[in-house]
Amino acid sequence: MTSTTELLGDSFDRIRGLVRGVLDGADRDKLVFRVDPQANTIAWLVWHLARIQDDHIADAMGVEQLWPAWADRFDLPFSLGATGYGQSADDVAAVDVDASLLRGYFDAVADRTGTWIDTLSDADLDRIIDEDWDPPVTLAVRLVSVISDDLQHAGQANFIAGVFDRSK
Repeated sequence: MTSTTELLGDSFDRIRGLVRGVLDGADRDKLVFRVDPQANTIAWLVWHLARIQDDHIADAMGVEQLWPAWADRFDLPFSLGATGYGQSADDVAAVDVDASLLRGYFDAVADRTGTWIDTLSDADLDRIIDEDWDPPVTLAVRLVSVISDDLQHAGQANFIAGVFDRSK
């Protein structure tokens, strides 16, 4: 039988596959392409989904985020705590970095997540990690939330890549 944590690990691995697939061979034009002036870009979506995973998983682990070690390389005009939530179309446009930088940060986050997930037991998933909600959020609920958010954004990035490829 497959454990719950193995299923969670597989889910995070699927996110990694989608992200790598959209970034492999992507040039700047593809990364910043917008289907309309208000739309998200592949670069912003990948940055955002990595930031969400980094922020939420670091919090669940009780450790510092990886982002502070990467922020200077990205040189974004956002606060260090920004994850992309509630950002404007101008903020989306500010994420103009190359695929190798995006992949480096994402891989660092995904590697840490995968290594940590491998240490968890099913019993760990019942731990309350956020009491600001009613009902309080368990580790399992937070992990599923991150998976859901990341899969949606990885799918959006892949959709944009397809539109870009067909527009050429």
